[in-house]
Amino acid sequence: MATALAAARNGDYETALALWGPLAQAGNARAQNNIGACFAGGLGVARDAGLAYRWLSLAAEAGDPVGQRNLASLLFKGEGTTPDYERAASLYRQAAEQNDAEAQDMLSWMALEGDLIEPDIAEARRWALAAAQNGSAASMTRLGMLYHNAIGVARDPVEATYWWRRGACAGDADGQAMLGAAYHLGSGTVHDPIEAFAWLIRARDGGSALAAPFFDVVRAALNAEELQEAERRASLPLSEAVVPPQATNERDQR
Repeated sequence: MATALAAARNGDYETALALWGPLAQAGNARAQNNIGACFAGGLGVARDAGLAYRWLSLAAEAGDPVGQRNLASLLFKGEGTTPDYERAASLYRQAAEQNDAEAQDMLSWMALEGDLIEPDIAEARRWALAAAQNGSAASMTRLGMLYHNAIGVARDPVEATYWWRRGACAGDADGQAMLGAAYHLGSGTVHDPIEAFAWLIRARDGGSALAAPFFDVVRAALNAEELQEAERRASLPLSEAVVPPQATNERDQR
């Protein structure tokens, strides 16, 4: 498995598939998932949603969380099968309960949106928190939105900004947009138009539509020197972004 994974990471899917094949036939669930993922993505083989579904079903039935999540994705998109959002959610839940961060994030989103499955705000928050603790930047931003919009929790601008900052520093463009807006408005943090514009630049460059309502307004309030400083900050690696310590009751309890 280690040799096959190393080959795949180097783009040598022919070698990886040759190694995964016998393992998958022998019942190795992760090898079954990996073969299914290759058919789903056309990695080293022609894309074949039917074969992807077959191999991912075997992996999911064997309890592999990545296989469960990848099969859920096929069911969600209707690739190789008829779309089945309830079954997709069930598979995401199985993977989420095995601490798969991507499944936790997707299940949180589905429970919050409520368009495809029954909405459940408590579940949305629960899985967003689990995913955020596992490093999901999108779930960090989602937690910020829950506190900003008072969805299932009391409105808390400080908590919202804390999570947006976490998401922003982890690379989520929407989190960067909302953090920029928070600095612009002085909501949950200090009013800082230079820092606001730096984050809005990052958000715009990352493709977030949430930056648009604030971008020109914040830019117009800055002079040439301030704009230059904002652009300098925006060009820095995210690892150099300052994340000041904050404390709230909920985070103290975790």
